[in-house]
Amino acid sequence: MIEVNNVSKRYGETVVVNEVSLTIPSGGITSIVGPNGAGKSTLLAMISRLLPMSQGSVTVAGLDVTRTDTAELAKRLSILRQDNHLQLRLTVRDVVAFGRYPHTRGRMTLEDKKHIDQAISYLNLQDLSERFLDELSGGQRQRAFVAMVLCQDTDYVLLDEPLNSLDMKNSVDIMRILRRAADELGKTVVVVLHDINFASCYSDLIIGMRNGEVACAGSPETLIQPHVLKDLYDLDVAVHDIEGQRLCVHYR
Repeated sequence: MIEVNNVSKRYGETVVVNEVSLTIPSGGITSIVGPNGAGKSTLLAMISRLLPMSQGSVTVAGLDVTRTDTAELAKRLSILRQDNHLQLRLTVRDVVAFGRYPHTRGRMTLEDKKHIDQAISYLNLQDLSERFLDELSGGQRQRAFVAMVLCQDTDYVLLDEPLNSLDMKNSVDIMRILRRAADELGKTVVVVLHDINFASCYSDLIIGMRNGEVACAGSPETLIQPHVLKDLYDLDVAVHDIEGQRLCVHYR
């Protein structure tokens, strides 16, 4: 599990994340939702050690992220950031292979090549594996980056707004793949999402953040409620049960 204890992030007098404590259980998909500026991406960055904390501690599978060796942590936890702009002209296979670096340190084995092939297949990228990233659509590139983090073969997979700028079909494809990774591969997936309906339909646990704090947390059944979403987003949201899924309508 991931345990966050009294974690804060400050920039001078500005508090971005304020004394957050929470537990993310092993397995399944946990979505972090909330309005812009709630501190979602900052919290995820501190969990993954991409960003130092102003106070508090985070443990992943019992390992303190601030004290664990970088190479060891990279074998336990992988993260896909929002900004994945590579300056080098790389093929899809090259990008996916980066996921093996914590294990190989540049010395690729047959076992590593097997992981690369499996990740490419899992994301249905076989026909694109030798194409360059700059030749692909946004959805295809995002699938390549998701393949890279899965190829890293960590128990914990963190993704910061992986649906950003994707159309509906590509967004559904990514969420289905993450659901499969949790169910079939036993991954613990933690994802920052803006689309509350994707969080509702694909998550086991939803954490709602507002003003740098955890405002609510629970299953989709308990959290996807009009009064909870009103408090979280300051917006009237109608919730409808459609084919067993709780879907939000918030166009007014």
